Amino acid sequence: MLADWIDATRRAGGHGVVACSALKQCHRAVIIGDRTDVRLVYLKGDRALIRRRQAARRGHFMPPDLLDSQFQALQEPGPDEDPIVVSIAPPPPAIVEQIRTRLEAQERRA
Repeated sequence: MLADWIDATRRAGGHGVVACSALKQCHRAVIIGDRTDVRLVYLKGDRALIRRRQAARRGHFMPPDLLDSQFQALQEPGPDEDPIVVSIAPPPPAIVEQIRTRLEAQERRA
C-alpha cells in the first residue's frame, strides 16, 4: 500500500515521489492522511489533450477507451486538500520545474 511505503520512507528520513491516479478524494485521504509533509501535486489536463497523447503512445497498460470512465470518476482536489495544480500542457521538463518551484516556495513559507 502506498501509505505504508510513505510512512516507511519518512521513518527512514528519506524522500520520494509517488505517481498514481488517486481519482477520488477518499483515496488521497488515505495516501496523504494527516502527513503534513506530504504534498499533493495534481497534474491537470483536459480530455482532448490526454486523448491525443494516448493515441500517440504504444504498448501502454491503460487502454484509451477507459479515458471517459476515468474522467467520470475523477474528483478534482479541492482547496481543503491544498493541492499544487500544474497543467500538463507544457513539455515534461517545464512541468517538473514548475512543481519544484512551487514546492520550494511552500517550503520557504513554512
